[in-house]
Parts: sequence; C-alpha cells; structure tokens
Amino acid sequence: MLKTGFRTLVIALACVAGESKAGGGVVVIGNHNLTSLDATTLEKVYTGRIIEVNGIAVTAVNASSGSAVRSRFLQAYLNQDEDKYTAYWIVRRYIGKGAPPRELSGSAAVINFVKSTPGAIGYIDETDVQPGVTVLLK
Repeated sequence: MLKTGFRTLVIALACVAGESKAGGGVVVIGNHNLTSLDATTLEKVYTGRIIEVNGIAVTAVNASSGSAVRSRFLQAYLNQDEDKYTAYWIVRRYIGKGAPPRELSGSAAVINFVKSTPGAIGYIDETDVQPGVTVLLK
C-alpha cells in the first residue's frame, strides 16, 4: 500500500512539473514588422548574441525581475533561472559585451512598448494577449 501511494505521489509531481515547463503560458510578442521567431533565435536575442533578425534591428524587453511571467519565460525559453540569467549579464557587462534587456513592469507596459517600437520583442502571459498583438512564438 505504501509503495502504491508513493508511486502515485511521484506521478502527480511529474505531471505538475511537466505543466510548469511546457511553455508556461508565456507568449513572445513582437512589433508588427517582425513575423515570427524560432526558439534558437529568441535565446540569442535575450542573451545578447544577436541584435538583428531578418535585417531588422531588435530591441528586447524583459518583465520585472522576480515576476512570475519572467520566471516562466526564463525556464521555458532560456532554460535558466533568475540567478543564472542575472549572473550571465553581470559577466557580459563586465567584459564589455552589452547590457541586459530593459525591464518593464506589467504586461500592459510590455504590450505598449512592443507595439510602438519597431523591432521590439517582449513576452507576456498568454491570458494578456489582446487583439492587435503580434504573437511570434508560443
């Protein structure tokens, strides 16, 4: 009986972990002049290794440090946590390889910035997607 209960608990925990990693309800949005992105390109943009996509200069923005949507984004798309991502950018800044994407507070701020800035890329919770928002990656 104890073995069966333990097995059920392990399966339940695996299901919960799988739900939190499977996209996490985060969508990547972009200015209307961008059409789509693949995961590899997105990772390169958010780690500062590329600054242009299909001939268009891109400006990435992050959600606020410590926010739930940022944590889900970092895990789902960059396979990192907040500490690793922050440490990565500390080193890059120190060696003169750029600065992390600007942080904006809340989905409304991200949506407004992305809509009004050519080449802008950001991410929001999928429940915050509204008409007129260009979804680049789910």
